[in-house]
Amino acid sequence: MKEFERKQRLERIEREGATVGADIPDRIVVQGEPLDLRSFVFEIKRLDTVPPGKQDEVDEAKKNLRRERNERRDRLEEGDISVEEADDLVSAIIGIDRALNALQQLGPANLEQQISAQQAADQKRWMNFLKQALGKQKSQGRSR
Repeated sequence: MKEFERKQRLERIEREGATVGADIPDRIVVQGEPLDLRSFVFEIKRLDTVPPGKQDEVDEAKKNLRRERNERRDRLEEGDISVEEADDLVSAIIGIDRALNALQQLGPANLEQQISAQQAADQKRWMNFLKQALGKQKSQGRSR
């Protein structure tokens, strides 16, 4: 593979929208272990949140997927590979990225923590609103 072909493929996997329209691979070997990636991701996404019993499994899967992505990217960047192998690596990396994006979007099932964070954010927005409103009232009061 020529150097400009390698660079084109590296740029493709680093594009922000690279995963748009990409499919999650059905099955992939991650760190030497086969993983039914698509069914795993869809099973977890179907739950909308990660249940406490599955949180460790999901965290481990994300860590292994990131590691596998980095290894494949390194092989693409530095390996003595053919154009066909490079294209296979690009497809696999984009599929891994797609799976990681799907898993990252899921929140933990700790509802108390989510409610507390939401309440803190609401209170902060309310205080900012009051400061703005009171600031405008003070300036209007001075001009009268």
